[in-house]
Amino acid sequence: MAKKLPRARELWKSRTGLILAMAGGAIGLGNFLRFPVQAAENGGGAFMIPYIIAFFVIGIPLMWIECAIGRYGGARGHGTAPAIFNLIWKSPISRLIGVLGLWIPLIVVIYYIYIESWTLGYSIHFLLGTSPELAIGANTPDEFLKPYSNFLGTYLGAGEGDLLSPSFMAYFALIVTLALNLIILLRGVSRGIEAFAKFALPALFIMAIILLVRVLTLETLSGNAIEGLNFLWTPDLNLLKNPGVWVAAAGQMFFTLSLGFGSMIVYSSYLRANQDIVLNGLSSAAINETAEVVLGGSIAIPAAVAFFGVAGAVSIAQSGAFNLGFVSLPAIFASMPAGQFLGFLWFFLLFFAGLTSSLFLIQTIIAFFEDEFRLSRTKSVLITMGIIVSSIFMIIFVNQTLDEWDFWAGTVGIVFFGLMEVVIFMWVFGGEKAWAEINRDGTIKVPRFFYYVLRYITPLFMLILLVWWGIELLPEELEKASWTIWAARAYLVMLFVVLAVLVFMADRRRNRENES
Repeated sequence: MAKKLPRARELWKSRTGLILAMAGGAIGLGNFLRFPVQAAENGGGAFMIPYIIAFFVIGIPLMWIECAIGRYGGARGHGTAPAIFNLIWKSPISRLIGVLGLWIPLIVVIYYIYIESWTLGYSIHFLLGTSPELAIGANTPDEFLKPYSNFLGTYLGAGEGDLLSPSFMAYFALIVTLALNLIILLRGVSRGIEAFAKFALPALFIMAIILLVRVLTLETLSGNAIEGLNFLWTPDLNLLKNPGVWVAAAGQMFFTLSLGFGSMIVYSSYLRANQDIVLNGLSSAAINETAEVVLGGSIAIPAAVAFFGVAGAVSIAQSGAFNLGFVSLPAIFASMPAGQFLGFLWFFLLFFAGLTSSLFLIQTIIAFFEDEFRLSRTKSVLITMGIIVSSIFMIIFVNQTLDEWDFWAGTVGIVFFGLMEVVIFMWVFGGEKAWAEINRDGTIKVPRFFYYVLRYITPLFMLILLVWWGIELLPEELEKASWTIWAARAYLVMLFVVLAVLVFMADRRRNRENES
């Protein structure tokens, strides 16, 4: 009998919707929280030079590769990495590598959606006027920020023990956040994700511009916002000798464009077979970089510099990943006229950015159940959200789980998987075939120079990044040995095994269909 054809896959309704959905997936908390911290920690302007280089040798090339892989698989009825990698490379190894394209977005979205809910909780606190009062007569940055530092600890239920006990608002905001994700995802790709992106992205930019205008007019006894922009765009060339600055810039590029997650492959699988990926990829990357550099970098850093000076802003960024966005900025806004509204606007902006990205990540797992097990949209969404909800308790209650999962999946994992994508597409599939697939039906053609970037420079850059982390970070990471750390690692392994079993079950099911 003839092989059964895969069922028709949902497509994006319009090119604008596609670009906004892809850009919305990339624009997230990393643009407004992670980028300012990375830039401040690594010398401001000195960070921007390797960051821009990484955009051209990692960001754009890997964006084109993921879009090409996704479109290639989508035309053949598959939208996730395990099945598409197996189309390219008929080997159990390809499917096992492809499991990372499910495991990474699942792990990341479990903790990401919790952080996303913090932004909603904080925005509600500011809206209701229940945010902390500033310390009267504070003479140092630490004293000035202490009420908000304590507030974050209370919100998350942080203490000296291994278990956490979050506040009522943390639970409430998380439930609302999960419900909103569920409602939008149930509506599907075009009526849900695409429709939300068309509304959310313009709203996000409007909120960011309002905050940007207000921040740029800041002037205090410690300095002004323009000094913050000077710090961001005036490079200290001596810092470029520090490999850590280059590593940080390359790592941020993965996170900001949502590369190495496997999710861009899924989004691109909903393209029409003849739809352009070169210009669409460039457009979504350009929107993301505008949000990150022009807006994200011009709000958090200038505001912190205006209040605490360059040295103070750097110190705050180095003191913790969330201290700039959840401690210093709300304190700064609270000290300004209309501070409650500005604080609400800042965190609501973050919530919108986080929501577009969580939808992006969750859709990866949903597509797997839809494409490989032929489940309905509703069943696929409910199963995926069930996995997330049952797993999120580890993040909520077990101390250090978030940091551990972020290291293995959100830091090392995305770079390793990105390297595997390049190797499988540019070397196993074949350089010339891959190049032709990228340029097929393109509105513009990629300059031939990028062929050599894709084939040699991009993978080399990622390999160097992994080796550096292996030398600098891995020994310190492996020294951690508390029971909470081992519980977090065990859960990571368990989820990978479960996903691997599901992938091979789907493969057996597909083989039986082909034989019948």
